[in-house]
Amino acid sequence: MVDVTLSGLSLTYPGATKPSLEDVSIHIEDGEFIVLVGPSGCGKSTTLRLLAGFELPTAGDIRFGDRDVTGVGAMDRDVSMVFQSYALYPHMTVAGNMEFALKNSGVPKAERTKRVRSAAELLELEDYLDRKPRELSGGQRQRVAMGRAIVRQPQVFLMDEPLSNLDAKLRTQTRTQIADLQQRLGVTTVYVTHDQTEAMTMGDRVVVMNAGRIEQVGTPRELYDEPDTLFVAGFIGSPTMNLVHVQPNDDGAAATNASLALTVNRFPGHEGEEVIGIRPEDLRLVHEGEPAPTVPSITMTVGFVEELGSDLFVYARSTDGTRKRPAVARLPKGHAPAVGDELTFAVEHERILHFDAATERRLR
Repeated sequence: MVDVTLSGLSLTYPGATKPSLEDVSIHIEDGEFIVLVGPSGCGKSTTLRLLAGFELPTAGDIRFGDRDVTGVGAMDRDVSMVFQSYALYPHMTVAGNMEFALKNSGVPKAERTKRVRSAAELLELEDYLDRKPRELSGGQRQRVAMGRAIVRQPQVFLMDEPLSNLDAKLRTQTRTQIADLQQRLGVTTVYVTHDQTEAMTMGDRVVVMNAGRIEQVGTPRELYDEPDTLFVAGFIGSPTMNLVHVQPNDDGAAATNASLALTVNRFPGHEGEEVIGIRPEDLRLVHEGEPAPTVPSITMTVGFVEELGSDLFVYARSTDGTRKRPAVARLPKGHAPAVGDELTFAVEHERILHFDAATERRLR
């Protein structure tokens, strides 16, 4: 078990005009489950490859505990990696696949058998050790791939989108198993995904990446409640946060968005254009006959209704139809708005986040 430190990591491929990774610094505690998340091309898999030793950085260093492994090859880093594809040998049994690396490393037969059976018990694969991969489901194959990593007893686990090939129901089930397994093993784990739901439900902390840089590192709750940037605010959360550009009034005391009939207090001491962020669940429906709200309100026309059983979301266009990105609100069960209905929503001041439109940083 070991902590992992990345300091100022950058990587520019030969012939590239800009770096694929730039000034990435993270400290991962011993036994921590940390998730790298972001859109395609953001640098998360590149970071994982640097940790694995498949790539060497052009700047910065990587330390496992007190050991500098920046220039150490993959074979000597004591890491195990689970890939997006199962990458199992089709002619070998489950047991054969799991012990293959141990056999190549000269681990005695008795020790190999002990480790394989122990991993199979953890992964509920005891009844499948003599089967070939073609006889297994997708979820079982992924567990075999994880078992192959576990038997090596590495200092660090690396997982590169291991659930992306599974169907939605199996993904949900398997991510719970992975999180539970990591807690039991206590091995430092770095997990890469493009799915923010996976990131939020699995990680002790989450690293949000964009364009080769780190946008923010924090617990899932911190990222959801206190996003540092507009990118994090729009990326974390499903449905996404409502982000509205507002202009300051002439007197400088408030900011308005005419197309949404919205007026909010400006952030104290800030000048210039702001972007306000409001989560869909923080928009409270004002029922017909209620007095006009004294807090900021938004009036919208329903453009689409998404019924999910436990949740109901309305995607709306503004009353003048000028907004390109539809706003979204979460409604309590029992409501059944129709397309074309005009709805008014109120939101408390303290639930509104303010961002500087120029820097895209949250105002504090």
